[in-house]
Amino acid sequence: MRRVVLGAIASTMLAFTPLGFAQQTAKSEMGEHPRIANAVRALEGAIEYMEHAPHDFGGHKAQAISDSRKAIEQLRLAMQYRAKEDNMKKGKKK
Repeated sequence: MRRVVLGAIASTMLAFTPLGFAQQTAKSEMGEHPRIANAVRALEGAIEYMEHAPHDFGGHKAQAISDSRKAIEQLRLAMQYRAKEDNMKKGKKK
């Protein structure tokens, strides 16, 4: 339960953090990788569905939500990394 609460707090903090340059670039990077963007949206939808579901999916609900949040975080970090690398390459070309 503690992991779920901490994940929710971290997600909320990220949602209200002003977009910095790296985050804006990562957001545009998502457009270049539509499958990853679709996966993030699908996971977010699954989390929302599970949070409002009246059952616990055989005891797997909390862990599934937690793991889905971790997956979203990793996908976003991957996009931030890719954006950083692309920006470094653009800077070297100039």
